[in-house]
Amino acid sequence: MSDKKRIEELREQIRKHNHLYYQKAEPEISDQEYDQLFKELEALEDKHPDWVTPDSPTQRVGGEPLEGFETVRHEVPMLSISNTYSKEELEDFETRLGRALDSEGPFEYVVEPKIDGVAVTAVYEDGYFTLGATRGNGVEGDNITANMKTIRNLPLSLPLKDLGLKKLEVRGEVYMTTEDFTQLNKKREEAGEEVYANPRNTTAGSLKLLDPKQVGERPLRLAIHSFGSMTLAEGVDRRPWSKHSELYEKMSDLKMPIVPEWTIKTGVEQILPLIDEWAEKRFDLPFETDGLVVKLNDFRLRENAGTTSRCP
Repeated sequence: MSDKKRIEELREQIRKHNHLYYQKAEPEISDQEYDQLFKELEALEDKHPDWVTPDSPTQRVGGEPLEGFETVRHEVPMLSISNTYSKEELEDFETRLGRALDSEGPFEYVVEPKIDGVAVTAVYEDGYFTLGATRGNGVEGDNITANMKTIRNLPLSLPLKDLGLKKLEVRGEVYMTTEDFTQLNKKREEAGEEVYANPRNTTAGSLKLLDPKQVGERPLRLAIHSFGSMTLAEGVDRRPWSKHSELYEKMSDLKMPIVPEWTIKTGVEQILPLIDEWAEKRFDLPFETDGLVVKLNDFRLRENAGTTSRCP
């Protein structure tokens, strides 16, 4: 087998095993076997540097430590979510929504757990991941592209042409599973180092590190929950999805990690039973959550409903 063919084979194998481990929790090989594949790929790319591509698994960690983070402006503001702590307010939400849309409903919603992580955005242009940023103040955030490249379940490329897109910005949460966090603290304790307080704070602190190599040692994961903006490819006149559920289905097909356990419900009456169910179920999830997110499934209705200055 030629070196070039072996490089492509190794890249596909590593991507496959990243997907199996980080998204499906179904590893097929040991960590040692994975490391052997990775080292073989590194050696071949060192031998043929002109064959290195931006989406190669070896490009997740590299470069010198940064002096600081540049500030980037979000094309579409990253708004916060409006909170409610009562079932009555949820019922009132649908009533107000009906007035805004001049419709009695009931409306179709996507309901999902709110992962207790750090809000980020990821931009893909011409098929490649080109920018990662924090939410910041909602209008501007920190450019953490180098750090986000180290997140193993974040694809470094997406076949945007298949979606009829030239550019796509997706948004989500970076987080640690409770098991990964426990193992990280165990290693620190064995090394005589101070243990971390909780997964969310550890995730936030990790993304603020100026050395991507240090970030790569943290077990960070990403879960996509929305998109911010997109640019259609030339000759394309419609979005690749009209509903949030369609966005999730298409992203899943492309092996993009999305928020797990999402479901579709019609009307608040179908959502209310979930509240008590999730009050117990949340303790069985592999990550920490701080509530449920309820959002209109139809993007057209969502746009017609509008936003406030702080939240959609």
